[in-house]
This record gives sequence, structure tokens and C-alpha cells, in this order.
Amino acid sequence: MKVRKLDTENKRDRSKFIQFAFDLYHESPYWVPPIRSDQEAQLNRGKHPFYKHSIADFFVVESGSQVVGRAAVLHNRKFTSHHQDPAGFFYYFDFIEDPQVVQQLSGACLDWCRQHELTSLLGARGFTRSSGVGVLVEGFEFLPAMGIAYNYPYYGPLLEAEGFVKETDHLSGYLSVEHQPPPQIYQIAEKVKQRGNFWVKSFTSKAEMAEWIPRVNQVHHEAFLNNPNFIPSTDEEFVEMARTMIQIANPRMIKLIVHGENEVAGFIISYPNISKALQRTKGRVFPFGWIDLLLEKKRTSLADLNGVGLLPRYQGLGANAMLYVELEKTLRSVPGLKQVEIIQVDERNFKSRSDMENMGVTWQKRHRTYRRRIEP
Repeated sequence: MKVRKLDTENKRDRSKFIQFAFDLYHESPYWVPPIRSDQEAQLNRGKHPFYKHSIADFFVVESGSQVVGRAAVLHNRKFTSHHQDPAGFFYYFDFIEDPQVVQQLSGACLDWCRQHELTSLLGARGFTRSSGVGVLVEGFEFLPAMGIAYNYPYYGPLLEAEGFVKETDHLSGYLSVEHQPPPQIYQIAEKVKQRGNFWVKSFTSKAEMAEWIPRVNQVHHEAFLNNPNFIPSTDEEFVEMARTMIQIANPRMIKLIVHGENEVAGFIISYPNISKALQRTKGRVFPFGWIDLLLEKKRTSLADLNGVGLLPRYQGLGANAMLYVELEKTLRSVPGLKQVEIIQVDERNFKSRSDMENMGVTWQKRHRTYRRRIEP
């Protein structure tokens, strides 16, 4: 058994890295494959915008010719600069149930971090700020939300045995479309509307959504700037994240809270969950997988809510009540929709947790971010 750094210019190496997860989870009814072309792009140093400011490498552990583990290790220099935290990230950290495999993978990642003068290894954290975070430690009986990791129950214990310790947990849970916010929320939202300072921007087409990307980028950055998980992104990275979201979005499920004529004060980003279609197509969009994905957008009863934000300067003015009432109206307006999954609220964010719980969210999943300090 040995660990090997992959040559991402080698098609066979790229294929080995991507295929391992499909082999590992081929009997799991809950694992949802990534879109293969998106994962290919993350291994392409010449095209993915991450590599214009940061670096990454990819490792596999092989037993003979068989891959038994894989990992990506990243240095996101924007994260280090923003938080003054010289940490490397581990991502795509997948392995069979064998402590030796975990030891070899973590050893390779730790050595890589030492070579790049990093003082800890943090993860799971991905290539963009929209990537799901953490290792699943509760909620193994549920399908994951779009872009959020699913893993076997043995991951957490084996990582902890290897010296990784909890940094924080992110909570995800479900909200019934039939649930109504407390009456006072409606009253506050109505008063805000009557004052005329805020209004709701709705969308009718993907092209119209694309026109608002620069303004949404600005408010997204400002709304989450002080979040301990926040990673600044370049304009190119945000456009790429937005492009991916728009591909699966239903325009009526995206709403903006606007102050004055055109200043974006808050946003609701939700979209249909197409996980079952990704399972059926095994992550292949072409040549015909896109048809199944489009059909699933129309028939799914589950939506993913991957962004509810309000600029700090407008918090406490009643706009948050307007945001939550609009969320409830938006979800009720989609035919066939029964549930929405609230995705990855940091347990340290007491306000967001409290708001979601007051809205009726029941937490069902827990993703744990781990850190391992690196000895010189």
C-alpha cells in the first residue's frame, strides 16, 4: 500500500481520482455523484479560476493497482489572507474503512502543508466558498443537498483517531412548506412594506437573473464578510458559482430584497433538489443526462435553500421579517413542493440558528469541520 501524488495532466490519473468515489459508494442509496464535468474542471489547473490565486494537489493511496483512498489538499491564499490563518484545506478525503489508509492520506496532506509553510490542516473545505463544508457525522439516512458531501459513518471516528479535532459543526434541516412563521413576523413585514423603503425583486428568466449577478456578488460578500468560514472570491469565481446555480435554478425561487431604487439589501437563493436525477445519470450531463435533470427540476418535491442573507446595516430594521415572509411565499408558490432543506448553518451563528428554529426548521444533519495542528 502506498500513497502517490497524481499528475493532473495525465487523463488516467484524473479518471482514477474521480472514479474512486463512484466505486466506494456504488452500493449506497444516499450518496449523490458530482457532475463529472465539474469535478474534471477542478483538476484543470489551466482553466479553473481557483488556480489563479491559490494552489492544490491530489493524492491517492493504492493497494497494487486498486485505489483505496484519495484526497485533495489546497492552500487557499485568500482564506489565509482574510483570516490570518495559514491553514491548508483537505477535500475529497475518501477512503475505505482502514486506519492505515487514513494515516497515509493525512500524512501526505500534512507533509504537503509543511512544505508550503502552513500550520494546520482544516476540512473538509473546497475550492470555492459555495462548496459544502465538513464531514457528515449525523444524518446518514438522508439524501444530501446539492453540492453537500455525503460520507459513510466511519469517516469521523477514523479522522479523530488520526488526531483531527472538531473546529465547528454546520447544521442542516428541513422546513415544511406548510409551516407558517409566527404572526408577528407578518405584522413587522407589512409595516416595512408600508414605509416603502424596501421592495421585493422577483425574476422571470435566467437571463434577467444573470444581469443582477454583479450586485448580488457585492451583497453576498458584505453579508458574510465577518463569517468565520467566509472566503473572498474573485469576480470570475463568483460568476462561475452563479452560472452553476442558474443552470439548475427556477427563477421564481430566487428573490432579492431591494432598498430604494436598486440597492440589494438581502437575498433568498433556493433551487430544486435534483439529487435523484444525478444518481440515475451517475453524474453525466451529456449526451442525454441533462434531459433527466430538467425533468427532475419540475417533479421534485424538495428544494435546497443555500443562501438567506441581509446586509448588516439593514438588520434590525424589519427587513429580516420581510425576508422570511417572502421565503415562505416563494416556497408556497412552487407547485408540488413539500419541503425545503436549510443548508449548513454554522452552530456558532446563534442568530441564524434561532431565526431558522423560529421558522420551524428541524435540524437533521451535522457536518463537522476538523482541524489538525501541524508540528514542525
